Amino acid sequence: MSDRPGPDAARCMWMRGGTSKGGYFLKQDLPVDIAARDAFLLKVMGSPDPRQIDGMGGADPLTSKIAVVGKSRREGIDVDYLFLQVFVDQAIVTDAQNCGNILAGIGPFAIERGLVEPAGEETRVAVFMENTGQVAIATVQTPGGVVTYAGNATIDGVPGTHAPIPLEFRDTAGSSCGALLPTGNAVDMVNGVPVTLIDNGMPCVVMKASDLGITGYEDRDSLDADAALKARIEAIRLAVGERMNLGDVAEKSVPKMMLVAPPRNGGAVSVRSFIPHRAHATIGVLGAVSVATACLIEGSPAAELANIPEGRRKTLSVEHPTGEMSCVLETDEGGAVTSAALLRTARKLMDGIVYA
Repeated sequence: MSDRPGPDAARCMWMRGGTSKGGYFLKQDLPVDIAARDAFLLKVMGSPDPRQIDGMGGADPLTSKIAVVGKSRREGIDVDYLFLQVFVDQAIVTDAQNCGNILAGIGPFAIERGLVEPAGEETRVAVFMENTGQVAIATVQTPGGVVTYAGNATIDGVPGTHAPIPLEFRDTAGSSCGALLPTGNAVDMVNGVPVTLIDNGMPCVVMKASDLGITGYEDRDSLDADAALKARIEAIRLAVGERMNLGDVAEKSVPKMMLVAPPRNGGAVSVRSFIPHRAHATIGVLGAVSVATACLIEGSPAAELANIPEGRRKTLSVEHPTGEMSCVLETDEGGAVTSAALLRTARKLMDGIVYA
């Protein structure tokens, strides 16, 4: 039975997850019919409108996101999580991708809503990511059996300190494209540009920024103002959809476009990310995993300029416009990535009823 307060309202928790922000809903609190659900969410966010003035959205793809969560019936899994990207200026709600930042809030939300019982000072929450069919383990701080968002962990792109939420990913290779390298190649030529088509949790096109005529160290506003650059990037994106087993991507939010350059601040690689039509202020969690993985693929554009540490367990710092994101990659004897872990934080911002 649904606890929805009415046809144009629903119980909702607004949360920051990583460097993103959005509405977290129990599955039972949203319409069962997909078209009705999407229409409701568009109204909630205020889309389509560049300012999203008549809704909760923040006029940015990073703040126009939705998590739908339910108790899982899968063995060894606590909750199922469906991510929905609500476009800002188009009437589109898509489940074509995952979101590792919004994922950071799933564990706390599940505990707060009573889907998972706290287990001591820390509670591990196994999350099935419906978009890609993969599993992540989130470790949530629950001192005294209560979720806390206060702590000393910091992540670039978010001011202040918060409770740490480590996320561990396994078996993410090919989650959307069917294979880590959907074409089987470390390098493909697309519109005269060498690219790596890769999916280690997020479908990405990785290419050298210099091959697009930029340094790769530009700020977000400069990139967003470069119409010629964005048109060239979009032409490449549209050309690879079929090759990546994603079909026609004209109205999809994947693949993400990653322009890499040599690291400047002691990291492994520097990245400017397009998601896909606007420059990202940071980089998505699973996008960072895919880029870090590309750095380990011999002969790839990223590998040619990345600074790679030795050892089977490698920490790769992915530099982005507002800082860095460190990916801890475990590799097998052949150098293939077997697991990835990242540190995120989250914070509850509002709990109540949202209206469409």
